[in-house]
Amino acid sequence: MSESEDRPRDGGLVARSVEEFVAQLRGFTDRATRLAAGAVPSGLSLPRLPSPPGAMSAAQVRSIASSVRAQRQLVEGLVGQLQAFDEQLAVFERILEPLVEWSGTWARLEESFADVLRRSPSDRPADRPTGQEPPPAQSS
Repeated sequence: MSESEDRPRDGGLVARSVEEFVAQLRGFTDRATRLAAGAVPSGLSLPRLPSPPGAMSAAQVRSIASSVRAQRQLVEGLVGQLQAFDEQLAVFERILEPLVEWSGTWARLEESFADVLRRSPSDRPADRPTGQEPPPAQSS
């Protein structure tokens, strides 16, 4: 089975577990309310709770879900920016490849000329007219 087929099954299992938990919690709350109502004399009423804890919890869960959704959208935007940046780098890399080759060729050419220029004048007697002193070495 593929990974995408596993996800809905796992998500369904979690959703069912949450639904079962909520159903059990509602059942417990209903039973507790009925028991409390039956145990209280008819003349007295039970104090009213400000809001059920489940409502606050649901609001918190909604807030968390909204925050997660916003973070995922932010990540989605960042992924898009990173993909665009990666494409730009790929183009730049393709542009640099011939420059790298050209600079390597140029370096080898410079090396060849440097080897010719580094040879001492005594190595090249045919280049100089007879009776003439070699020119003094120039410092760079």
